[in-house]
Amino acid sequence: MKKKLTKIFVASSLLTGILAGCSGANSSSGGGGDKIKIGVNLELSGNVASYGESLSQGIDLAVNEINKSGGVDGKKFDVVKVDNKSDAAEATNGAIKLTSQDKVTAIIGAATSGNTVAQAQIANDNKTVLLTPSGTAPNVTVGDNGKLNEYVFRTSFIDPFQGTVAANFAYNTLKIKKAAIFADSASDYAKGLAASFKKTFEAAGGEVVAEEAYMAKDTDFRSTLTRIKSKKPEYVFIPGYYEEVGLIIKQARELGLNVPFMGADGWDSPKLVELAGAKALNNTYITNHYSSEDPDKNIQKFVTAFKEKNDGASPNAFNALGYDTVYLLADAIKRAGSTDPSKIKDALAKTKDLSLVTGVISIDKDHNPIKSATVLEYKDGKQVFNTKVNPE
Repeated sequence: MKKKLTKIFVASSLLTGILAGCSGANSSSGGGGDKIKIGVNLELSGNVASYGESLSQGIDLAVNEINKSGGVDGKKFDVVKVDNKSDAAEATNGAIKLTSQDKVTAIIGAATSGNTVAQAQIANDNKTVLLTPSGTAPNVTVGDNGKLNEYVFRTSFIDPFQGTVAANFAYNTLKIKKAAIFADSASDYAKGLAASFKKTFEAAGGEVVAEEAYMAKDTDFRSTLTRIKSKKPEYVFIPGYYEEVGLIIKQARELGLNVPFMGADGWDSPKLVELAGAKALNNTYITNHYSSEDPDKNIQKFVTAFKEKNDGASPNAFNALGYDTVYLLADAIKRAGSTDPSKIKDALAKTKDLSLVTGVISIDKDHNPIKSATVLEYKDGKQVFNTKVNPE
């Protein structure tokens, strides 16, 4: 049975509830005096800097709104940012600094699953909340050993949901019967999406006629794309990040592989259009967390506020996820009535039907949000809203 989603929420409505405040809030490391110290550990340089930069913009907007309105329980957010340089070891170093030196109450980040997993043990050991806006691999919150990471949560949905949405969209909406998969062989993100897509697509009655792999930082994909083309797929699923995907799409079109291509939120960067070209991206789709073209009035309030702060730029999904993550944390602090990380952790785990820009969410037993996904289509370099898919 599909979960019925209530009205999507944005700043003006959330501030009323979150910032009303609770009396008698306790203070702890990172929450002394009139400040709540929050760490931000993002990819601000390196291979996927576009994600980190976008998340940072969304975080800044939310923090400014909350602080301008008096903070949470009268305490304003004090943000300490570190650049993990799109590297897992640097993400670990950043988490160590934020917990041991800066003594933050919570860490927001990283953008990618691998760089979030690199911080998980540190967060658990130091009893510091770690909240990733966009790390979608299942092992972010539940480790490969099957054990729940007690202090780790996320704002985004997980990869299996994205893979399922993509497969059902291909089979049911695009009427695809034969698909190819071209995935980054070293990425847990890509492998998880590919596995979920294949399982769902084949269960529906589709056939995967080719499975190929590439490595991050590859730049020439022509020989592999030629092999894929020889299998005559009607559609190609590419779960990957924008740097390689942009070149793959460009080269595929040059080779005459003009079938629909589809990916996930890893495509979502303005740089994708620069790399692939607007025309080459026609007839491609992604699963994503929201659309700035969604007519919901509250989403449009967020879009307007973001544009006013960022010289008219339209907010992408990473901007929205960064924004939502701050409000998810603020809501938990308010309900906890404390800046004690253990109490914030417990409050996060009890989140239910919280309205955010990217959906109405409830946190499940694995610290994952139950929320909707959006399918976007690229038309002449622009993302166009196609449909919204609710969780089963």
